[in-house]
Amino acid sequence: MARTRLYRNGVLVAEDFNPAEISDHLAEPGVAMWLDMCEPDESDLVTISEELGLHRLAVEDAVHEHQRPKLDHYDSHLFISAYLAAVDPVTERLSTSEISVFITPAALVTVRKDDGFDIEKVVARWDAAADLAKSGVAYLLHGVLDFVVDSHIDAVQLLDERIEQLEEVLFEDSVDLRPLQRRSYGLRRSLMGLRKVAGPMREVLEGVLRHGSHLVDRTMRPYYGDVQDHVLKTAGRIESLRELVATLRETELTVQGNQLNMIMKKVTSWAAIIAVPTLITGFYGQNVTYPGINTEWGFWVSSLVIVVASVALWWSFRRRGWL
Repeated sequence: MARTRLYRNGVLVAEDFNPAEISDHLAEPGVAMWLDMCEPDESDLVTISEELGLHRLAVEDAVHEHQRPKLDHYDSHLFISAYLAAVDPVTERLSTSEISVFITPAALVTVRKDDGFDIEKVVARWDAAADLAKSGVAYLLHGVLDFVVDSHIDAVQLLDERIEQLEEVLFEDSVDLRPLQRRSYGLRRSLMGLRKVAGPMREVLEGVLRHGSHLVDRTMRPYYGDVQDHVLKTAGRIESLRELVATLRETELTVQGNQLNMIMKKVTSWAAIIAVPTLITGFYGQNVTYPGINTEWGFWVSSLVIVVASVALWWSFRRRGWL
């Protein structure tokens, strides 16, 4: 299915009309059109690519999945590949949805690779800022880019909160490091995935402002600057979180080493305590005459020495925090 919109002099005059009618309006002054397609193949884009003069390589990139985020500049249009990002609050895994955008002076064509990209939210942003529609295609493109960048901000915000939670749990008195290590690796993997889709958006925005300067008028330029500022802040937060996750990993190893040291101290302390009665009873078990051997008072004296020495060692180790 395809969705369409037609703006004339900043006013929405038609919606959901036949995409074949796009060519009828291209020559009209003050017209900006939007066409959205979900999961099309190359044959679906043939007609529209001929009408808008879309480059064959750009059409191939729009159909094939897993393109890197980028902006390509062609003679008749610009081509953008970008990704919507979302982090599952339960599994903390990152999911992305790819979108390709063709930008011409009079039309904006969005090609979604799956239905994970909620285009209705983009339409809602356009309707909420209808007073900017006079800027034409720049107004439509801003809604798409702003929605994509906001998804990156939401994703990095959630990852930031979860990493802070992980940091607090790590320093609790009794903590099982195995689930924390799995969470830290999962958060790191999501963070790296977000970095791959959010980092190149800086170059995309710079390219739009440079190659699309004839599209972005004075009215829309501050709005594009705001999106660019969000991209820079997101990239900075991602780098900070990467460093924090690396620090947490080092801290986990340190805590694990400290736990192992405590275990070794306890084992060594109990071994020392057990060694005392073993030593005393070992001497009395030899075929050598010792004071009190084969006498009742010798039994009580040796037992008392065992108890006193063991309790003294236990108290000494306890005082040092080894037990």
